[in-house]
Amino acid sequence: MGVTLNNYFAVTHPSEPNYVAAIGGDNYGMNNDNFNTIPANVSTVIDLLEDKSISWGIYQEGMPYSGFEGFAWVDQETKANGYVRKHNPGIIYDANTTPQRLSQIKNTTLFYRDLENNTLPQWMFITPNMTSDGHDTSVTTAGAWTYDFIRPLLNNKNFMNNTLVLITFDENHTYTIGNRIFSILLGDAVPDNLVNTTDTTFYNHYSEIATVEANWDLHTLGRWDVGANVFDLVAQKTGDQARSWGAVTGDSPTVLLSSSFSGPFNTANNSMPMPVPNTSANYAGRTVLPRIVAQWGSPQLQRLSYYNTGVEIPDGSHPPAGW
Repeated sequence: MGVTLNNYFAVTHPSEPNYVAAIGGDNYGMNNDNFNTIPANVSTVIDLLEDKSISWGIYQEGMPYSGFEGFAWVDQETKANGYVRKHNPGIIYDANTTPQRLSQIKNTTLFYRDLENNTLPQWMFITPNMTSDGHDTSVTTAGAWTYDFIRPLLNNKNFMNNTLVLITFDENHTYTIGNRIFSILLGDAVPDNLVNTTDTTFYNHYSEIATVEANWDLHTLGRWDVGANVFDLVAQKTGDQARSWGAVTGDSPTVLLSSSFSGPFNTANNSMPMPVPNTSANYAGRTVLPRIVAQWGSPQLQRLSYYNTGVEIPDGSHPPAGW
């Protein structure tokens, strides 16, 4: 009923850094599922959406109440693992813990209330609980939950309004292969001629952000969202061009997207500072969000900051004479 994305990849392991990357454009070296909190000066796609007055909402199955910031919540009837913070990317970023934004991070029960009232936001991120998503059960359980959740929505006029749905996973199961993950696009935004087709373009979780940026002509985060391939059916309308990533595609690529890098959230090596966005990035006419530029400064000041903290400049050089 839609488009299969057969070269869609996660960006690392385990779960949490993939969720973090899907809305923030980076995993910041994260290689764990810990109680991580990303500082408030780091922006996400939510900042980009709000800048253009695009409504948004995050819905989490099993979350005890809107804006819950705890580590997990057990199902009070079955006592099974329920909601987990590591699968809720919005709450991990401190920039989203203002009262207003917390009120927009809700239980999926409120998805159905918003659906009935025809008040669903334009951008949504929906996560099943640990049973429904197959983590503690099986892919069969995950498939059944997804079918039961999505199928009625495909015929609901309060949901289907030029709507595109991405169904994907955070990561694959086996760390030693290429981290390719099952992903499909559904909805009435899929043209009839693309129904039951396959898109072989390389995509990853950063493509989620890039597609949103292209669709609503948003600014960018200046991170890995810049230049990430936009889903082709959207790119056909926005004019974005896909780039080839042949070394990554397939189950046995020459590049394995299965590990992270040194950074502030890396349990093995957290000596490196927070990755700095490229505030001068300009791709397909989309520039970095002015708020991010103001927050992080010009690329020249970023380099000076690196040098003054005693960390070698990323390209191995030193500031020119006179700095």
